[in-house]
Amino acid sequence: MNAVLVGLMLAAPACAEPTPQDGPQLVLTGVGRFAVFADVSTIGRDGAMVRMRSLQVTEEDFGAGGEPYWGGWSWWSFDCRAGTADRLDFASVREGGAEGPATLDRAPAYPAAPGGDAAELLAVACDPDAAGEADADNLADAVRVGRAALRLAN
Repeated sequence: MNAVLVGLMLAAPACAEPTPQDGPQLVLTGVGRFAVFADVSTIGRDGAMVRMRSLQVTEEDFGAGGEPYWGGWSWWSFDCRAGTADRLDFASVREGGAEGPATLDRAPAYPAAPGGDAAELLAVACDPDAAGEADADNLADAVRVGRAALRLAN
């Protein structure tokens, strides 16, 4: 088994792993350096602990090492009662949708500061009904919506 997958299983709370039936349901949670989306189709709960995947979308023409990138996916673990967030990994997404590999984030959970990306994601993870309708249901649309939001914010 892939070492990254083993690490994620060990790092994640014992939430049932949801399997999105119809693809992602991406809700735009914030716009700053990146446009950040919560994938509400991936929410898994175990008491006050919630696990969810997020997508961060970069500005147009973002690149690294001569490669163009759309952004990246991350799995997060949230403690809704304590108000803490723990980013578990990051997997870049190249232009066109090629993903990975995932890199583990070994930093410990931390308090989700009001107004920050983690707090905005925590709010959706802990109360998905308050998030409203999805802004995108696939990666390419999320990139389009996210980049439009980034242009408006600058």
